[in-house]
Amino acid sequence: MSKDDLIPSVQISSGEKFVNPRGITAIKDGIKSATDSSERLAKPDWLRIKIASSQGYQKTQNIVHKHKLATVCEEAKCPNISECWSSGTATIMLMGDVCTRACRFCAVNTGNPKGWLDPEEPEHTAQSVQLMGLQYVVLTSVNRDDLPDGGAGHYAACVSKVKELNPETAVEALTPDFLGVNKDVETVIDSGVEVFAQNVETVKRLTHPVRDPRASYEQTIDVLAHAKTYKPEVLTKTSLMLGLGETEDEIQQTLDDLKKAKVDIVTFGQYLQPTANHYSIARYVSPEEFNTYRQWGLGKGFLEVVSGVFVRSSYRAEQVLAKNNVGL
Repeated sequence: MSKDDLIPSVQISSGEKFVNPRGITAIKDGIKSATDSSERLAKPDWLRIKIASSQGYQKTQNIVHKHKLATVCEEAKCPNISECWSSGTATIMLMGDVCTRACRFCAVNTGNPKGWLDPEEPEHTAQSVQLMGLQYVVLTSVNRDDLPDGGAGHYAACVSKVKELNPETAVEALTPDFLGVNKDVETVIDSGVEVFAQNVETVKRLTHPVRDPRASYEQTIDVLAHAKTYKPEVLTKTSLMLGLGETEDEIQQTLDDLKKAKVDIVTFGQYLQPTANHYSIARYVSPEEFNTYRQWGLGKGFLEVVSGVFVRSSYRAEQVLAKNNVGL
């Protein structure tokens, strides 16, 4: 397979066909362009993160690269990579680094993997978790709409192998939505995860333009609700980016919708535009506001709400599982 094979045109639900979808100016009328030429917002003082390397960082990096693992830490340009890798933890991204969807907030490559999967990935993933000595691991993945089951079977095989080699390690699966197919959700849950996560990403009004047309606000919430109904003892979790133009009333409504679906854990973080071709930042949310939103969620009865400028969906995930009442 050549590199060019991984950069095809992508078909979206409206019937439009486009090449390199991250460079488009709009998906439908009335959507603000991600390539808007207006002046970008100046970063506030609090939006600074200390980048540090250490022996722990190098060890984690070496293990990830040696075993040919893709991590969301690298692929999604996570701002917490130095902190997490220095402490010997990583979020492993399964099924390659090419996503079949074109969400306008995401830095992961878009294309068509044409059904390719690495048959050695379950073993390599399990070995890497063992070498890093992880007590808690987050396994996430790209969307694989090119596969009949969305990759659920392969995902489950990776979880099962991790559990086989690391029986004391807790596993969080941060999955695609599997196009809302419940049996594929069940396949992953039955593999032995402690936490099942699927990200709603943003409030209902902003879902399209922010997310790929094949994703939807309702579909994500339905997936989370089904996961909780199917196996209540498995914790359910989701994440929202803030700073995309949402209102406080919309944040409150999203929390209400998630609570109705019996979601256990919510995380809030600041959206950071990966490139000029991605969706524009509407505002930077202050640390004080993030704390307010956390209190809103706790007041609504969520098990935990992790909320902060640099928070990402898997940030300090092991502390949430331990019910340590994470505060930032």
